[in-house]
Amino acid sequence: MRRYAMWLGLVCMTGCASLTRPLGAERDPETGEYETPKQETVYLVPAEDAMMMTRLILEEQRYDVLEKEGGLEMYTSAHEPGNNQRGLRTIERYYIKGERLGPRQTLVRVFRLSYNEMDRAVEYGSAGLKELNRKLFIDENEHPFDANKTFKTAPDLNGPGRLMDMDDPFKDAPEMERFQLVRGNRDLDIERTLLERLEMVPSLELVGGNTSVPARSVVLEGWSESGESAQAPAPECGTPVDGAAPLLAQGQTLLLADPLGTRELPSAALRMLCEASAKGLSVTLAVSLPVTEQKLLDTYLASAGSSQDAQELLSGSSFWRRVHQDGRSSRAMLWLVEHARRLRASGRSVSLVAFDAEKATGNEREAQMAQRLLDYRSQNPDAFLLVLAGGAHVRTTNAGRGGDFEPLGMRLAKTLPSVKALDVGFTRGTQFSCRYNVWDAVECNVFAISPTKQARQASTVSPGVQLFAQPLEEGFHGRLYVGPLSASPPALMAGTTVSAAPDAAK
Repeated sequence: MRRYAMWLGLVCMTGCASLTRPLGAERDPETGEYETPKQETVYLVPAEDAMMMTRLILEEQRYDVLEKEGGLEMYTSAHEPGNNQRGLRTIERYYIKGERLGPRQTLVRVFRLSYNEMDRAVEYGSAGLKELNRKLFIDENEHPFDANKTFKTAPDLNGPGRLMDMDDPFKDAPEMERFQLVRGNRDLDIERTLLERLEMVPSLELVGGNTSVPARSVVLEGWSESGESAQAPAPECGTPVDGAAPLLAQGQTLLLADPLGTRELPSAALRMLCEASAKGLSVTLAVSLPVTEQKLLDTYLASAGSSQDAQELLSGSSFWRRVHQDGRSSRAMLWLVEHARRLRASGRSVSLVAFDAEKATGNEREAQMAQRLLDYRSQNPDAFLLVLAGGAHVRTTNAGRGGDFEPLGMRLAKTLPSVKALDVGFTRGTQFSCRYNVWDAVECNVFAISPTKQARQASTVSPGVQLFAQPLEEGFHGRLYVGPLSASPPALMAGTTVSAAPDAAK
């Protein structure tokens, strides 16, 4: 007994603290404590999408899923963790309850239900002992959730086993269940998986595509419809980006990962352009627009920026007027182009470069984008070059991508002496992007976006740039923290007239 007590004491010294962890709790990297969520997650997708994704997650774990009429309640098949004697078993299954809060607002709660056969036991008199023993010797191959209503009794003193009929375990299922007492807990692990599947997914960049959206009337902030203004508006530079100053140097190429269709990254890019140009540097902003847009950008950059000038920029473009827009043609991007023009109009040396390919994909697209920037750099070796592109493009290695894929940043780093890439750190927010939905169809809309653990911005981390001692495996040299992301819709959408007012300003 003493040895047992000593052994138990050693075990508790090393592991018993974890037994007090709340169910579903996750370790908070800031405090080191295990905590459960204090708020429920509202998914910005239709209820049908959220429920179907939950179903797929459970089916991947080899559960059958039963759906009630209406689609907002589901049960799974049951299983027994471990293998215990009949009458002493615990059986588990899942119950999923969805709640439609709006056309694209959904709550999903996943409960793990636990049934213990011992909970069915009641006080038996002498007359009931025989029946109790009979039930305890039911064939082990049968399962309390089997749809088959017949079981075979095990051989006993009364003779060989015989087939008996038992109550239907799924009569009027799923309203009626066999066990009378059930314990349920939220399965936060599955809910986290659901969050990852719905909100930690890559955005699609739709190259090519049809053009049909008209540029009817674009009103720029500070100008009247006629384009008349008493004084040309100044760029809205805001405060410098904390920690970015060491990267704003002559000849430096800075690659900035851009979660498409947000307000925060164009805003940060403008603030960097403002600070670099204020130092007297020649600065260039490279944007993910097709190279065929370059002439229109040059014309607009040299214009007065009136509403008529903006309308000519958009009307002559096939990119801004695509039917399916993926976030690269957002209001915030148009706002950034306008403020680059204002910086230039104020006397600073500012240029715009469109570097995206028109229709190429994969490595061909990466190669064409890199070559466009390398050609520009060879002609402008002293300029500070800020490249704003999706995170998959700007990484300077192909780690995690596999195969022979070489992203834009990797190609630039092989040739240019000074290339730095910044990932983005943020907290949960929204973006306008195109994604594959659960039905494998491309959908362009406002979605919620959640960071990975690596990119999550802790409450103790202030907005700004933090450089790493060593580059990450993906080739990022630092991270730009921007706080919660907020969606910026397309500058032009079918059937709408959109103001290009600076909703990206922060």
